[in-house]
Amino acid sequence: MKTESQPPGLTIERFQGDTLSTARSWTDLTPEERRRRAMLAAQHLDPETLWSLTEAHTILYGSAGAGLSTRTARAYREGVARLLRHAERSAFSLIRPERDGGALYIRSLENAGLAPSSVRVHLAAARALFRALRWAGATALDPFADARPQREKTAAWDKRQPYTDTEVQALLRMAAPRDQALILLCAHAGLRIEEALTLQWADVDLQGGLLTVRQGKGGKLRRVSLTRSLIQSLQALPRTDPVIGGTQSAARQRLKVIAARAESRYRGWHAFRHYAGTRLVRQTGSLEHAARHLGHASLETTRVYAKWSDTALPDALASW
Repeated sequence: MKTESQPPGLTIERFQGDTLSTARSWTDLTPEERRRRAMLAAQHLDPETLWSLTEAHTILYGSAGAGLSTRTARAYREGVARLLRHAERSAFSLIRPERDGGALYIRSLENAGLAPSSVRVHLAAARALFRALRWAGATALDPFADARPQREKTAAWDKRQPYTDTEVQALLRMAAPRDQALILLCAHAGLRIEEALTLQWADVDLQGGLLTVRQGKGGKLRRVSLTRSLIQSLQALPRTDPVIGGTQSAARQRLKVIAARAESRYRGWHAFRHYAGTRLVRQTGSLEHAARHLGHASLETTRVYAKWSDTALPDALASW
Protein backbone atom coordinates (compact mmCIF):
# COMPACT_ATOMS: atom_id res chain seq x y z
CA MET A 1 0.00 0.00 0.00
CA LYS A 2 1.41 3.37 -0.95
CA THR A 3 1.63 6.21 1.51
CA GLU A 4 -0.63 9.22 1.08
CA SER A 5 0.56 12.75 0.36
CA GLN A 6 4.10 11.61 -0.41
CA PRO A 7 6.65 13.67 -2.37
CA PRO A 8 6.69 13.27 -6.15
CA GLY A 9 8.76 10.31 -7.28
CA LEU A 10 8.80 8.67 -3.84
CA THR A 11 7.03 5.34 -3.41
CA ILE A 12 7.36 3.50 -0.11
CA GLU A 13 5.58 0.22 0.43
CA ARG A 14 3.82 -0.14 3.79
CA PHE A 15 4.58 -3.47 5.41
CA GLN A 16 2.43 -4.91 8.18
CA GLY A 17 3.36 -7.68 10.59
CA ASP A 18 6.48 -8.33 12.60
CA THR A 19 8.97 -5.60 13.44
CA LEU A 20 11.44 -6.87 10.86
CA SER A 21 9.05 -6.00 8.03
CA THR A 22 10.06 -2.34 8.18
CA ALA A 23 13.73 -3.25 8.17
CA ARG A 24 13.28 -5.58 5.20
CA SER A 25 11.47 -2.87 3.26
CA TRP A 26 14.76 -0.92 3.32
CA THR A 27 17.35 -3.70 3.21
CA ASP A 28 15.69 -5.23 0.13
CA LEU A 29 16.43 -2.03 -1.80
CA THR A 30 19.65 -1.47 -3.70
CA PRO A 31 22.00 1.03 -2.01
CA GLU A 32 21.24 3.51 -4.78
CA GLU A 33 17.48 3.21 -4.37
CA ARG A 34 17.73 3.40 -0.57
CA ARG A 35 19.75 6.60 -0.88
CA ARG A 36 17.29 8.06 -3.40
CA ARG A 37 14.29 7.45 -1.17
CA ALA A 38 16.05 8.72 1.94
CA MET A 39 17.20 11.86 0.11
CA LEU A 40 13.68 12.63 -1.13
CA ALA A 41 12.20 12.05 2.32
CA ALA A 42 14.82 14.31 3.90
CA GLN A 43 14.28 17.05 1.33
CA HIS A 44 10.50 17.00 1.78
CA LEU A 45 10.62 16.38 5.56
CA ASP A 46 8.35 13.36 5.08
CA PRO A 47 7.61 12.10 8.62
CA GLU A 48 6.26 8.66 7.67
CA THR A 49 9.19 7.70 5.47
CA LEU A 50 11.81 9.18 7.77
CA TRP A 51 10.35 7.33 10.75
CA SER A 52 10.26 4.11 8.71
CA LEU A 53 13.96 4.58 7.89
CA THR A 54 14.83 5.39 11.52
CA GLU A 55 12.89 2.41 12.82
CA ALA A 56 14.53 0.08 10.31
CA HIS A 57 18.06 1.19 11.23
CA THR A 58 17.29 1.06 14.97
CA ILE A 59 15.94 -2.48 14.68
CA LEU A 60 18.92 -3.59 12.62
CA TYR A 61 21.73 -1.90 14.55
CA GLY A 62 20.28 -0.71 17.87
CA SER A 63 21.12 -2.51 21.10
CA ALA A 64 17.50 -3.70 21.55
CA GLY A 65 17.36 -5.13 18.04
CA ALA A 66 13.99 -6.57 17.04
CA GLY A 67 13.00 -6.30 20.71
CA LEU A 68 12.62 -2.52 20.42
CA SER A 69 9.85 -1.74 22.90
CA THR A 70 6.62 -0.06 21.86
CA ARG A 71 7.27 2.65 24.42
CA THR A 72 10.75 3.46 23.06
CA ALA A 73 9.54 3.34 19.46
CA ARG A 74 6.70 5.73 20.26
CA ALA A 75 9.05 8.15 22.04
CA TYR A 76 11.52 8.08 19.14
CA ARG A 77 8.77 8.59 16.60
CA GLU A 78 7.47 11.62 18.49
CA GLY A 79 11.04 12.91 18.75
CA VAL A 80 11.60 12.57 15.00
CA ALA A 81 8.30 14.34 14.30
CA ARG A 82 9.25 17.23 16.59
CA LEU A 83 12.64 17.63 14.91
CA LEU A 84 10.96 17.74 11.50
CA ARG A 85 8.59 20.48 12.68
CA HIS A 86 11.61 22.41 13.93
CA ALA A 87 13.38 21.86 10.61
CA GLU A 88 10.39 23.22 8.70
CA ARG A 89 10.19 26.36 10.85
CA SER A 90 13.90 27.12 11.00
CA ALA A 91 15.15 25.90 7.61
CA PHE A 92 17.20 23.17 9.33
CA SER A 93 18.54 20.90 6.58
CA LEU A 94 18.66 17.15 7.18
CA ILE A 95 21.07 16.65 4.29
CA ARG A 96 23.46 19.56 4.87
CA PRO A 97 22.85 20.59 8.47
CA GLU A 98 24.83 23.47 9.91
CA ARG A 99 27.48 22.50 12.44
CA ASP A 100 25.68 24.21 15.33
CA GLY A 101 22.18 23.20 14.24
CA GLY A 102 21.93 20.27 16.62
CA ALA A 103 23.04 22.24 19.67
CA LEU A 104 20.65 25.08 18.81
CA TYR A 105 17.77 22.60 18.56
CA ILE A 106 18.55 21.13 22.00
CA ARG A 107 18.74 24.62 23.53
CA SER A 108 15.40 25.50 21.92
CA LEU A 109 13.82 22.49 23.64
CA GLU A 110 15.25 23.59 26.97
CA ASN A 111 14.01 27.15 26.43
CA ALA A 112 10.56 25.74 25.69
CA GLY A 113 10.49 24.37 29.22
CA LEU A 114 10.92 20.66 28.49
CA ALA A 115 12.19 18.59 31.39
CA PRO A 116 15.82 17.40 31.10
CA SER A 117 14.61 13.81 30.76
CA SER A 118 12.36 14.78 27.83
CA VAL A 119 15.20 16.69 26.17
CA ARG A 120 17.40 13.59 26.42
CA VAL A 121 14.72 11.48 24.74
CA HIS A 122 14.39 14.00 21.89
CA LEU A 123 18.17 14.07 21.52
CA ALA A 124 18.27 10.27 21.33
CA ALA A 125 15.56 10.34 18.64
CA ALA A 126 17.45 12.98 16.63
CA ARG A 127 20.66 10.97 16.82
CA ALA A 128 18.77 7.84 15.71
CA LEU A 129 17.38 9.71 12.70
CA PHE A 130 20.81 10.93 11.61
CA ARG A 131 22.35 7.49 12.09
CA ALA A 132 19.67 6.18 9.74
CA LEU A 133 20.27 8.97 7.21
CA ARG A 134 24.01 8.25 7.21
CA TRP A 135 23.31 4.53 6.81
CA ALA A 136 21.15 5.28 3.78
CA GLY A 137 23.80 7.58 2.32
CA ALA A 138 21.58 10.68 2.44
CA THR A 139 24.16 12.62 4.47
CA ALA A 140 27.59 12.17 5.97
CA LEU A 141 27.05 14.76 8.70
CA ASP A 142 25.84 14.51 12.29
CA PRO A 143 24.93 17.85 13.88
CA PHE A 144 24.07 16.07 17.15
CA ALA A 145 27.42 14.35 17.69
CA ASP A 146 28.65 17.00 20.14
CA ALA A 147 25.25 18.27 21.33
CA ARG A 148 24.79 17.89 25.07
CA PRO A 149 21.61 18.51 27.06
CA GLN A 150 21.59 20.62 30.18
CA ARG A 151 22.80 18.72 33.21
CA GLU A 152 20.05 17.29 35.40
CA LYS A 153 19.75 19.40 38.56
CA THR A 154 17.31 17.17 40.42
CA ALA A 155 18.59 14.02 42.10
CA ALA A 156 17.12 10.79 40.74
CA TRP A 157 15.39 9.97 44.03
CA ASP A 158 13.68 13.37 44.11
CA LYS A 159 12.01 12.79 40.75
CA ARG A 160 8.84 10.77 40.30
CA GLN A 161 8.36 10.11 43.98
CA PRO A 162 6.46 6.88 44.73
CA TYR A 163 2.99 6.81 46.17
CA THR A 164 2.85 6.31 49.93
CA ASP A 165 1.05 3.38 51.58
CA THR A 166 -1.73 5.75 52.64
CA GLU A 167 -2.15 7.09 49.09
CA VAL A 168 -2.29 3.61 47.55
CA GLN A 169 -4.98 2.51 50.00
CA ALA A 170 -6.99 5.69 49.42
CA LEU A 171 -6.83 5.23 45.64
CA LEU A 172 -7.88 1.58 45.89
CA ARG A 173 -10.94 2.53 47.93
CA MET A 174 -12.10 4.95 45.23
CA ALA A 175 -11.40 2.68 42.25
CA ALA A 176 -13.77 0.33 40.42
CA PRO A 177 -12.79 -3.40 40.36
CA ARG A 178 -10.94 -3.21 37.04
CA ASP A 179 -8.92 -0.18 38.13
CA GLN A 180 -8.26 -1.77 41.53
CA ALA A 181 -6.67 -4.69 39.70
CA LEU A 182 -4.72 -2.30 37.47
CA ILE A 183 -3.42 -0.36 40.47
CA LEU A 184 -2.30 -3.58 42.18
CA LEU A 185 -0.66 -4.91 39.00
CA CYS A 186 1.51 -1.79 39.07
CA ALA A 187 1.84 -1.28 42.85
CA HIS A 188 2.28 -4.93 43.90
CA ALA A 189 3.47 -6.78 40.79
CA GLY A 190 5.53 -3.76 39.75
CA LEU A 191 4.35 -3.81 36.14
CA ARG A 192 4.75 -0.84 33.83
CA ILE A 193 1.39 0.52 32.72
CA GLU A 194 1.83 -0.82 29.17
CA GLU A 195 2.64 -4.27 30.54
CA ALA A 196 -0.40 -4.20 32.82
CA LEU A 197 -2.86 -3.03 30.15
CA THR A 198 -1.79 -5.70 27.63
CA LEU A 199 -1.61 -8.62 30.08
CA GLN A 200 -3.38 -11.77 28.82
CA TRP A 201 -5.12 -14.39 30.96
CA ALA A 202 -2.89 -17.10 29.48
CA ASP A 203 0.00 -15.42 31.30
CA VAL A 204 -1.78 -15.34 34.67
CA ASP A 205 -1.46 -18.35 37.00
CA LEU A 206 -3.72 -17.52 39.93
CA GLN A 207 -3.32 -20.94 41.51
CA GLY A 208 0.45 -20.80 41.34
CA GLY A 209 0.57 -17.11 42.28
CA LEU A 210 2.62 -16.12 39.24
CA LEU A 211 2.26 -14.10 36.08
CA THR A 212 4.43 -13.89 32.99
CA VAL A 213 5.34 -10.48 31.60
CA ARG A 214 6.05 -10.70 27.88
CA GLN A 215 6.21 -7.05 26.87
CA GLY A 216 8.76 -5.67 29.26
CA LYS A 217 11.30 -2.98 28.41
CA GLY A 218 13.53 -4.31 25.65
CA GLY A 219 11.19 -7.26 25.03
CA LYS A 220 12.38 -9.22 28.07
CA LEU A 221 10.29 -12.01 29.56
CA ARG A 222 10.06 -12.29 33.35
CA ARG A 223 8.06 -14.13 36.02
CA VAL A 224 6.42 -12.08 38.74
CA SER A 225 5.01 -13.30 42.05
CA LEU A 226 1.45 -12.25 42.89
CA THR A 227 0.34 -10.91 46.26
CA ARG A 228 -2.77 -12.26 47.99
CA SER A 229 -4.72 -9.04 47.46
CA LEU A 230 -3.78 -8.93 43.76
CA ILE A 231 -4.94 -12.53 43.29
CA GLN A 232 -8.28 -11.68 44.93
CA SER A 233 -8.66 -8.61 42.75
CA LEU A 234 -7.93 -10.55 39.54
CA GLN A 235 -10.35 -13.33 40.51
CA ALA A 236 -13.18 -10.80 40.50
CA LEU A 237 -12.62 -9.89 36.83
CA PRO A 238 -14.27 -11.54 33.79
CA ARG A 239 -12.07 -13.94 31.81
CA THR A 240 -11.86 -11.83 28.66
CA ASP A 241 -8.59 -10.79 27.00
CA PRO A 242 -6.78 -8.62 27.65
CA VAL A 243 -7.16 -8.79 31.43
CA ILE A 244 -7.41 -4.99 31.72
CA GLY A 245 -7.18 -3.53 28.22
CA GLY A 246 -7.64 0.03 27.05
CA THR A 247 -5.17 2.77 26.21
CA GLN A 248 -2.60 4.45 28.41
CA SER A 249 -4.27 7.79 27.79
CA ALA A 250 -7.62 6.49 29.05
CA ALA A 251 -5.92 4.87 32.05
CA ARG A 252 -4.25 8.18 32.96
CA GLN A 253 -7.57 9.99 32.79
CA ARG A 254 -9.25 7.40 35.02
CA LEU A 255 -6.43 7.64 37.56
CA LYS A 256 -6.76 11.43 37.68
CA VAL A 257 -10.47 11.05 38.45
CA ILE A 258 -9.72 8.42 41.13
CA ALA A 259 -7.05 10.66 42.69
CA ALA A 260 -9.47 13.59 42.80
CA ARG A 261 -12.10 11.45 44.52
CA ALA A 262 -9.53 10.19 47.01
CA GLU A 263 -8.23 13.73 47.57
CA SER A 264 -4.80 12.32 46.80
CA ARG A 265 -1.98 13.72 44.71
CA TYR A 266 -1.87 12.39 41.15
CA ARG A 267 1.60 11.00 40.48
CA GLY A 268 0.93 8.94 37.34
CA TRP A 269 0.94 5.17 36.89
CA HIS A 270 4.71 4.69 37.01
CA ALA A 271 4.80 5.93 40.61
CA PHE A 272 3.05 2.66 41.57
CA ARG A 273 6.03 0.73 40.19
CA HIS A 274 8.29 2.98 42.28
CA TYR A 275 6.06 2.17 45.25
CA ALA A 276 6.58 -1.56 44.68
CA GLY A 277 10.36 -1.19 44.54
CA THR A 278 10.50 1.09 47.57
CA ARG A 279 8.29 -1.15 49.69
CA LEU A 280 10.29 -4.26 48.78
CA VAL A 281 13.61 -2.66 49.68
CA ARG A 282 12.17 -1.30 52.91
CA GLN A 283 10.73 -4.68 53.96
CA THR A 284 13.53 -6.99 52.77
CA GLY A 285 16.55 -4.69 52.86
CA SER A 286 17.59 -6.31 49.57
CA LEU A 287 18.19 -4.51 46.29
CA GLU A 288 18.50 -7.91 44.62
CA HIS A 289 14.94 -8.89 45.56
CA ALA A 290 13.55 -5.62 44.23
CA ALA A 291 15.60 -5.85 41.03
CA ARG A 292 14.41 -9.39 40.34
CA HIS A 293 10.77 -8.49 41.01
CA LEU A 294 10.88 -5.42 38.74
CA GLY A 295 13.03 -7.00 36.03
CA HIS A 296 15.95 -4.58 36.33
CA ALA A 297 19.08 -5.68 34.51
CA SER A 298 21.32 -3.59 36.77
CA LEU A 299 21.25 -2.94 40.50
CA GLU A 300 22.12 0.69 39.75
CA THR A 301 18.61 1.13 38.39
CA THR A 302 17.19 -0.27 41.63
CA ARG A 303 19.44 1.73 43.92
CA VAL A 304 17.10 4.74 43.88
CA TYR A 305 14.59 2.70 45.92
CA ALA A 306 17.10 2.46 48.73
CA LYS A 307 17.06 6.26 48.94
CA TRP A 308 13.27 6.41 49.07
CA SER A 309 12.97 3.59 51.63
CA ASP A 310 15.70 4.86 53.99
CA THR A 311 14.08 6.59 56.98
CA ALA A 312 17.15 6.44 59.25
CA LEU A 313 18.03 10.13 58.84
CA PRO A 314 14.57 11.61 59.51
CA ASP A 315 14.02 9.10 62.32
CA ALA A 316 17.26 10.18 63.96
CA LEU A 317 16.52 13.88 63.59
CA ALA A 318 13.00 13.46 64.98
CA SER A 319 14.42 12.72 68.42
CA TRP A 320 16.62 15.85 68.56
